[in-house]
Amino acid sequence: MDILNGIRVLSFNHFLLGPVGTQVLADLGADVIGIEPIDGAFQRKWGGANRRVDGETMLQLCGNRNKRSLAIDLKAPEGRAIIEKLIATADVISENFRPGVMDKLGFGYEAAKAIKPDIVYAAASGYGADGPYKDRPGQDLVIQALSGLANITGSEDQPPTPVGVSAADHHGAQILAMSILAALFRRERTGEGCRVDIDLLSAALDLQTESLVCYANGEPVTQRPPKNIAGWYFPAPYGFYEVRDGYVAISLGSMEALARALNEPALAQFNQDEMFSRNGEIAALVQDAVKDLTTEALEEKLEKERLWYAPVNDYAAVLDDPQVKHNGSFVEVESAAGTPITLLLHPAVYDGERPGIRLPPQPVGAQTADILAELGYDEAEMNALSAAQVIGIHAKSS
Repeated sequence: MDILNGIRVLSFNHFLLGPVGTQVLADLGADVIGIEPIDGAFQRKWGGANRRVDGETMLQLCGNRNKRSLAIDLKAPEGRAIIEKLIATADVISENFRPGVMDKLGFGYEAAKAIKPDIVYAAASGYGADGPYKDRPGQDLVIQALSGLANITGSEDQPPTPVGVSAADHHGAQILAMSILAALFRRERTGEGCRVDIDLLSAALDLQTESLVCYANGEPVTQRPPKNIAGWYFPAPYGFYEVRDGYVAISLGSMEALARALNEPALAQFNQDEMFSRNGEIAALVQDAVKDLTTEALEEKLEKERLWYAPVNDYAAVLDDPQVKHNGSFVEVESAAGTPITLLLHPAVYDGERPGIRLPPQPVGAQTADILAELGYDEAEMNALSAAQVIGIHAKSS
């Protein structure tokens, strides 16, 4: 994929949001250089399920494909000189340190703009570039708590429940990529770079747009939905229902059609307003009507009335789902060390093509020598910098 061919991105990112956001750009053909400490960025040291392939964490594998790795000591004068030379060649700088850290390192927006006036500088933080929380550590779980996201997840008989993934991080990554692309588009039209700021708190709020707008434009209500209903602002039957062999989601459709599908005439007596105001009562009727059915039997009934539904899949079923397979969402490739790994691909398709993997996630410093050579450093200079631990050069296996 060459949509962003010729765009160079310097990624001073760690953990999840920043790496995944710049990975979107890498998938589209940008030359994304992951700049990390000689001993590796945080995502190499911690990751989901404590699983590793060839010593690499799942966090490293899920956000660092199609990137080159430069291992460098940013505090060493020689390291700073290398970064300054790189900035002069770059279109984008992306970082997700706490506000002020990049300024202390000497690579904040003003310093970068002095080197490259039309630079697009994208900073991601927990809460924003300023404000009362700017110095707090921003992390997905605490953001889910603070933003209200955990409080609307689950039903009235459950405690606040975090979403089962790092939802704010993942959504924030897409906002980061979108914002960088918007700034690059403006630069193409005007020649001007800019600073872009995105934050996890805003990303988590953005995930709740419908819920928050509903809440803010009416009388205060509890945000804990009745049992089975998917959210406080949804009408019945919108939610999950237990059947003999699992759970089925029942989404939208008329109460008359649902009554016919479930052979439950009482459901047809509820009007549209009552689908909201009496959603708990309706959900209880639906649950009682489906509890002895199998998933297949319920799906047949719902399909006959053209209601919207789906089985609640576990991950084994997701990986085996025919539409997921048809879409080519997952791909098996070889890791940098040659071990088969399964990765989730870019979520969009361009002219019928889903961006693939040019480069699997790389060992720390795998392209340090190549990048420095592009800047004009010779082998002797690189060896000296490596000996002084200013740079890290990955030793390629023979």
